Amino acid sequence: MTTPFPFVANTILTAAQLNAVTTLPISAKTASATLVVGDVGYRVQMTSASSTTITVNTGIFSRGDTIWISNLGSGTTTITSGTCTVSTASSLALAQYGGGTLVFQSASAATFFSQQAATAGVATGGTSSSITVSGVNYTLLSFTSSGTLTVTKSGFFDVWCSGGGGGGGAGNTFAAGIGGGGGGGGGFVSSTIFLAVSTPTLTVGSGGAGGLTSGALGTSGGVSTVGTILICPGGGGAGSPGVAGACGGGGARGNSTTGGATVLNSSFGGFAGGDGLFGAAGTDSGGGGGGATAVGQNSSASTGGNGGAGVEVNTFIGGSSSNRGGGGGGGAATTGGTASGGGGAGRAGASGGSGTAGTANFFAGGGGGGGSSPTVSTGGNGGSGVIFVRFKV
Repeated sequence: MTTPFPFVANTILTAAQLNAVTTLPISAKTASATLVVGDVGYRVQMTSASSTTITVNTGIFSRGDTIWISNLGSGTTTITSGTCTVSTASSLALAQYGGGTLVFQSASAATFFSQQAATAGVATGGTSSSITVSGVNYTLLSFTSSGTLTVTKSGFFDVWCSGGGGGGGAGNTFAAGIGGGGGGGGGFVSSTIFLAVSTPTLTVGSGGAGGLTSGALGTSGGVSTVGTILICPGGGGAGSPGVAGACGGGGARGNSTTGGATVLNSSFGGFAGGDGLFGAAGTDSGGGGGGATAVGQNSSASTGGNGGAGVEVNTFIGGSSSNRGGGGGGGAATTGGTASGGGGAGRAGASGGSGTAGTANFFAGGGGGGGSSPTVSTGGNGGSGVIFVRFKV
């Protein structure tokens, strides 16, 4: 039994009704709704299998008014600020069995005190596997090419996203030869996000193309995205100077005035490329591409700079050590630079061997630059990105 509410003057309540004064009456809703003053003191209860909203407007409620909101339906219920400001330290998106108390501080401002647990979502897509990380069991969905994530239960997901690596620069036939720079490694971003029941598109960034003709720049790696929530740009291509990457910067080939590229956006994992130093004829070499966790090295005379170090991915996907996302090594007159952490090897020799492509789909770095030789050596292609999505089981 619930007590009649709001109270009406001159109404006589029974003992049972008085004993039930703490039992909130229920305002059941099956579709999106806007709160009204009659909802004060009630439990607004959503029971829809589809996504719904509860809109809060200003000028209706008074300071101290309280409304309990709960979601029993399988569809996500989102508390939406209409003309009233709604603040929370948690999420306004309520998964099934989530709820909390909406308390009005004034007619135009309210605070939502969430009492829902951090509920893991469920989804399908990509390649599915079971993993255990730090004693916690997860389902891991791996996307090595673009696809659709099908969220069948709203909740929280851990996402690790990498952009494509930049391509390495080609060798240059100028003078006795100039080594191409290494491409920048693909940057990365890791986040825990809330997803409603939906089918967001996941785009995996492709690796940038290596330079093919004398002195040609490598192109930057492609952007990886998770719907409209996460965006991770790729590494910069190598050139003179290297192309600034949104993550790992591209290394520059040897030049008297230009150096390695910087990082465009420090919000993403990635470091700048190394300088391609100017030397005597036949000893100009390329700088290494920036990696996910370290800068690319400068070249040294006839030795190309090594690519910057990558990032350890097994902290997210489990398994054995797997350091990925290094920048490509710079090409040189005698030896190529080496990559660190899964980037292109960049081992272009004095005979003009081509740079080696970055490893695809594992936070790959760009390919190394071509060797310094009158015979043009092509830069290696950057490796494509990858997106990992995991949820607790």
